[in-house]
Amino acid sequence: MKEKKTLRSAATIGRLLRRNLSKVQMLGFVLSNFIGLAIVISGIQFYSDIRSIWESDDSFINQDYLILNRKVTASHTFGSNSTEFSDEDISDLEAQPWVRRVGKFLSADYEVRAYMQQGDRSMSTSMFLEAIPDDFIDVSPDDWQYTPGDTVVPIIMSKDYLTLYNFGFASASGLPQLTEGMLSSMPLTLRLTSRDGSGDVTLLAHITGFSGRLNTILVPESFMEWSNESLGAKRGEGEKVQRLIVDVSSPGDVAIGDYLDGHSYEKAGEDTGAQAAYFIKLVSGLVIGIGALITLLSFFILLLSVALLMQKNRSKLRLLIMLGYNLRAIGKPYENITLAVSLISYALAIIAMLIFRNIYIGGLTGLIGQNEAGMAVALLCGAAVVAITLVINIIAIRRKVRSAFYS
Repeated sequence: MKEKKTLRSAATIGRLLRRNLSKVQMLGFVLSNFIGLAIVISGIQFYSDIRSIWESDDSFINQDYLILNRKVTASHTFGSNSTEFSDEDISDLEAQPWVRRVGKFLSADYEVRAYMQQGDRSMSTSMFLEAIPDDFIDVSPDDWQYTPGDTVVPIIMSKDYLTLYNFGFASASGLPQLTEGMLSSMPLTLRLTSRDGSGDVTLLAHITGFSGRLNTILVPESFMEWSNESLGAKRGEGEKVQRLIVDVSSPGDVAIGDYLDGHSYEKAGEDTGAQAAYFIKLVSGLVIGIGALITLLSFFILLLSVALLMQKNRSKLRLLIMLGYNLRAIGKPYENITLAVSLISYALAIIAMLIFRNIYIGGLTGLIGQNEAGMAVALLCGAAVVAITLVINIIAIRRKVRSAFYS
């Protein structure tokens, strides 16, 4: 009985306090907040969808990594210059604002020969090995480790090498073509021999995966350090670094190209898509910023509208307080108004985003294939904006009600 009376009292308070409600003001907030939220979540969703075009299916190397080497010129060929990176070169690169971190390629300082058995045929070839810091490789630690004494070495191989074998060597030699899965399951033996003939080691190798961006054959850094120390021709001498892997903040930044040109560096696998992705990121950021600004302005419109409404009802608020009504119950109608218009705006913004996405997603489907992004990030960002504005408005409403009580 008491609960029904409380509900009736709350409904009565609501009708009383909403009497001076300006529908035009509320409509203005809904419209402006809807436009702002729609721009924000549509911009985020568009960027999430379109960035899939430039995302590689290479699960081992991040798209933000660049592989750098010096340009080879005639002076390098005739030995009057070096293609190695000095400590000063690396320090200068690390100091650039667009660089997060720099890793060094370590090369095998010994001869490598690989043997593979394929049915009744066996194949062997000379090859090379390289290593980069393990934290640049996105592989489970259990699949990418080596401890001296282990008989199996994990390897990541370039997809280009498999392509050359299938469409060059295999077709010319009458050998069957191989898939990535078949090659990974075949036994591979490595024979490592020091150049001065002082020692050799025979190990099994397991191909962990294939990379579309690393044009090399990678082994764990721990294996490279151990093998160079055991078999290298330059044991005890400083390491010679001719290639670097660089984690950059924005691969398409024009400042990167200017720096590389100015230092005669070149990056492996020139990718014009990186610049397009960088441009899309800038445009999307600008659009989202405009949407956020409109949303912020709509927030102030709502805050001002509720404040004006409460000012008009100031005498009623004081009367209700004097009659003994709870301060929170008095502010509840205004909180409900804020909640209702915010949710309506958010729902309309989602509908607008879905309509906009339906317009452009058809043209992107052929480009992004199965990499179509979900909508969770955009929707959560929109919900976060709504939640923040609601909390701030509710706090402002409760402070206004308390000021009416103490004034």
